[in-house]
Amino acid sequence: MCLIAQLERTQTKSRIHADPSLHQDHFDRIPDSLVLLIFNKLADVRSLGRCSAVSKRFNALVPLVQNVYVKIDRVVSIDGDSDDALDLSLPKPRTLFVHLLKLILFAILQPLHYLQNIHGWNKPLLPQLSHHSPRQVLKNFTHVRNLRMELPAGDVKTEDGVFLKWRAEFGSTLQNCVILAGTMVDYGPASANLEGAMEDNGSIPESFYTNGGLKLRVVWTISSLIAASTRHYLLRQIIEEHPTLSSLVLTDADGQGTLTMGVEQLKEFREKPLATSASSNRTQVPASYMKLRYASFLELPEGMGMQGATLVAIKPAGEGTSGGHYSRKEAEAFICGAFDEPLRDTVKALVKNRTYLLEMNGF
Repeated sequence: MCLIAQLERTQTKSRIHADPSLHQDHFDRIPDSLVLLIFNKLADVRSLGRCSAVSKRFNALVPLVQNVYVKIDRVVSIDGDSDDALDLSLPKPRTLFVHLLKLILFAILQPLHYLQNIHGWNKPLLPQLSHHSPRQVLKNFTHVRNLRMELPAGDVKTEDGVFLKWRAEFGSTLQNCVILAGTMVDYGPASANLEGAMEDNGSIPESFYTNGGLKLRVVWTISSLIAASTRHYLLRQIIEEHPTLSSLVLTDADGQGTLTMGVEQLKEFREKPLATSASSNRTQVPASYMKLRYASFLELPEGMGMQGATLVAIKPAGEGTSGGHYSRKEAEAFICGAFDEPLRDTVKALVKNRTYLLEMNGF
């Protein structure tokens, strides 16, 4: 009994004189700058929203994050009214879109005799993004410098087997756009028809004009430009409300299209008026030159190939456009660097082929 009493007195004394450092939260000793470094690596706005609910300190630090990634579940109206939300994961009314393309196709393109061969010539945070617009979520971040946003799906619908990728660079309007498209096929030695196609010299065959190949690629191009200009228009209020932005990327979960804006483009966007299209909520696409390269077949890695491989580089026409001050070398660098490997090698192979020029009116 004496031993038990002695132990109780020892434990009581140890509790009274306990070392305060044993009960200290050592995470509080980490400086704010290091916590912000971790948050910037995290970037995802949903995860940052959860972090902001952990403590008052985190809640004060999260709005200071400079790198933010926003994954959008669905696109909502500019004012963030979820009742008017458009769920992009659902099939789109393609009939209306195709009808729109038919209406503008002949209005914006010069006659096909202009197609010619040329030689030698891109508060607490809200984690439920499906019910809040990106603008509403981002208003809590006051120091955003690098913003990456992801839409739920690509905008341009294509037939099965068709590969389509585009990358566009905008300031106050379009500056560069590159489109890579074709039909993906399995490639094997037994495919005699493909072997013959590989021997072409980069010229467009006569059948390209008669079997709808050219018309189809024009539709892909116009569709990609409409998608890019619509995305650009939707970004205007976010850019205006975040003057600290120096880099902005808007892509989609399918990896189909990417819109980019750097420091100079964002500066131009803020300084010059935004020209909007009269027909819809998108930025007007200026009159442009479309430089087309074509290959009947290109071999890709892992036994795949691309039939009708097409590279279209689009650039505004004339010195009066925002893209007029870009040199030819810079434009070519944008084209070759538009996509990651292995597509970068595909682009470099197509760039060596003959170039065909098509003039396009603004729309």
